[in-house]
Amino acid sequence: MTNTANADGRERVHRIWTELQRATVDRHHEWRTPVLATTGLDGLPQARTVVLRGADAKAQQLVFFTDSRSPKVAELQTLPAAAFVFWSKRLSWQLRVRVSTQVHTAGPLVDTAWARVSQSAAAGDYLTPRPPGSPLHQPTEAKQDAHHLAVVTAHIDHLDWLELSREGHRRARLTQDTAEWLVP
Repeated sequence: MTNTANADGRERVHRIWTELQRATVDRHHEWRTPVLATTGLDGLPQARTVVLRGADAKAQQLVFFTDSRSPKVAELQTLPAAAFVFWSKRLSWQLRVRVSTQVHTAGPLVDTAWARVSQSAAAGDYLTPRPPGSPLHQPTEAKQDAHHLAVVTAHIDHLDWLELSREGHRRARLTQDTAEWLVP
């Protein structure tokens, strides 16, 4: 691979991380709510939207929060491999990210996240007596004192970037330092 291709790869990776980090603080960023794909306990694919809460380029890690009783937690604890799909109409970019996950249900990482979440309207979601997807018997059920917040860290195995353009689509498999250009 030429130095120019590697330089373009480094520039592209830097831009991707800039967008990912921006998505964690900008509620209107299109990458704030990626689709997370996992393997269900029944062996079938599962996909749902999550809210991106952290993006660390140096650690090559993404973070999201969930209820510790949700099916995705059991799925990720059984098979930690997962994938994110991000789409940005503004950039005309699709980003597929293959990850290895770790679910944290206690400890300093969860305590720090709870301190942040507990001051928001979302706190109630983690204080319900019933797990996600349970039938709701009354529109307003009493909240618990103990929360069920889990923090999921997702270490990136690889990025697959696709740009859709009238001048021609471009696709690359990216690492921190290189771009392997692929047929779109």
